[in-house]
Amino acid sequence: MKTLRFSSQYKKDVKKFRHQPKKMEKVLKILQMLRDEIPIPEIYKPHMLTGNYKGCMECHVEGDFLLIWIDETEDVIGVLRLGSHSELF
Repeated sequence: MKTLRFSSQYKKDVKKFRHQPKKMEKVLKILQMLRDEIPIPEIYKPHMLTGNYKGCMECHVEGDFLLIWIDETEDVIGVLRLGSHSELF
């Protein structure tokens, strides 16, 4: 099992969506998969990023609602951002 480390920007992003429980429930489900080292299902379209987020992974929680993380070490996953394409890129 890995440890999740949340960036301060992620914590700010979460505050925007805390009143949308269905979205946050899906995010928590994905975070549990990351923590438990379960591969993210293809329905979420997980993929590597380039550019400013080179080396990071992204998945589509739903439609235009994205989660960005980086597998920093063997035991730690850094959860970086949460939001839409226009907010993140």
